[in-house]
Order: sequence, then structure tokens, then C-alpha cells
Amino acid sequence: MKAVICPAFGQPLVVTEFPSPPMRPGCARIKVHAAGVNFADSLITGGTYQEKMEPPFVPGMELSGTVLEVAAGVTACKPGDRVMATVTGGAFAEQAVVDQTDIYVLPNSLDFVTAAGFPVAYGTSHLGLKKAGLRAGETLVVHGAAGGVGLTAVEVGKALGAVVIGTAGGPDKVKVALEHGADHGVDYKAEDIRERVKALTGGRGADVIYDPVGGAVFDASLRCIAADGRILIIGFASGTVPQIPANILLVKNVTVIGYYWGAYRKLDPAMVRESMQEALDWWAAGKLSPHVSRVMDLSEADTAIEMLKGRAATGKIVLTTG
Repeated sequence: MKAVICPAFGQPLVVTEFPSPPMRPGCARIKVHAAGVNFADSLITGGTYQEKMEPPFVPGMELSGTVLEVAAGVTACKPGDRVMATVTGGAFAEQAVVDQTDIYVLPNSLDFVTAAGFPVAYGTSHLGLKKAGLRAGETLVVHGAAGGVGLTAVEVGKALGAVVIGTAGGPDKVKVALEHGADHGVDYKAEDIRERVKALTGGRGADVIYDPVGGAVFDASLRCIAADGRILIIGFASGTVPQIPANILLVKNVTVIGYYWGAYRKLDPAMVRESMQEALDWWAAGKLSPHVSRVMDLSEADTAIEMLKGRAATGKIVLTTG
């Protein structure tokens, strides 16, 4: 099969012929039509992600396609089903073998490209904001609000009834966040996050802050979070892992929640499936509008990852197998 290979950490990805993955108990073999690209793919191929794979390997965390065969006893899908799935790695290829707990049969109206970019970003935001206890009427700040996970957090926050403030770098990205439901936008290249959030909340600050950026953005979050507020740490796209001053947490009774969605696929797969199903139900009800800004060929995986690293895309980039 044709596949994208990471030959060594930090090296350019290679598109080549690679052995099809062997079938495993409890799994299904999927003909991949499309695969979503995530910022985490840059960390995985760079060898800096929390879960390491041994090169050479096929990267990619999410995919959509058609089921070719299933192992004995598999009930989540059957040959011929249109599905989307999450994987630890292996999505950037013409075939993938996936555990049935990570496979979701698609509604007929959900196309392969949109589905390929759905599970990781919406799964992260839906379960994360539920775990942060976001309630209707509260104020949610979403950093990186035009990015892959940020844009989904804006939509999930609105579906939960929150007032959403989206921060992004530049007026074009702020515009994307507003188009997807943000009530207010903050251009952190031209505006001070702390001052704007304080002004928009009458000096009170935000109840929940969703942060996939880290660095100076996290520092600003500590200064515009309301008393008893919650900060949800999603990742560190800025490249800087913040050091949290505990005195600020104490004085403001702030809760900081470390949140790695991928871990729950093993720790509590039933919770992940319930969350994903509700997100799919929300999509069917028109509450979510997935935004795929670029569709590229599988051979362009390296370019797609570099675009995400350089923050040159909004929403999702999806690769197709042709």
C-alpha cells in the first residue's frame, strides 16, 4: 500500500510503498479515503510527543474510509460501512487496522473529508469542556480560536450555552472564530488579552479558559480568569510550557486542569464513545459546522504539517488518498 513514512524523528516524511498492517483481534481493516492532520503530528514525527512511536512508522491520528474486513466478534461495524476512526498512528496510508472501540459509523450525510477531521478536534473540545464543567451563561475564553481544536471549542462552548470570547493572531483569524459562533474576538497581535477579556466581562474575568497555546497566552489567562475559574490545558502550540505560580491559584481559587484527550481512549473508552456520539448528534442537529480550510494529497503530508506548525491554516487540513 502507499503510505507516508516517518523514517527518523525530525526527518522529512517519505511517501512510499509500505506493508499493509496485519489484522488483529477486535479490529477492522479500513480502506482510508481521507486523514485529518493535527498539530500533534508534528510532535509525534519530531519525537517530542508524550506517546512515542519507533521509526520507521506511519503517522496520522484520525481517518475516514470504508470497512474492508472485520475480525471475528467485531460488532461496531461491518464490511462496506462508511466510518471515521481514531488511531495512535497509521492514518496517513491507504489502509489502516483499527480497534473497534475507536470506530464510528458515519451518518450518510457526513462526507469523508469532513469526517476525517472530526474526531480528534471535536472529541478533545467536547469532552474537555464537559470535564471543565462549563455551564450555560458562563464566559468561555478560547485561545487559538481559529485553529483545529480552538475552532471546535468555540462551537462546543456555544452549544453548551456559554458566552464565547475567541482569541487569535490577526484579524482574518478572528473573523473565522466569529463566523463559527464566537460572541467576541480578540486579536492578540494587536490587543492585550487580559485587558480585553476584563473589559468584555465587566472586570470579572472568564469562568473557563481553553488553552492549546501555552507560553505568554497562559500567563495572560492567569490574569483574566475569574475567582473560582477553571483553566483547561490542551497543549503548548507556542512551544513554551508555562510554569504555574501556585500563589495565584490560591488567591483566586483557580483550578488548572491538565487534559490529554488521547489518554481517555485507554482509560475510559466508554466515556469517549459517549462524548463522540453526542458531538455527532450535535453535528446532525446543525449545532456544529466543521471547517476544513485545505484538502491536500497524501503526498503533501510534510507540507501540511509545516503549515500547522507555522499557524498558516485555520480549522483543519485533510489529506486524501486519491
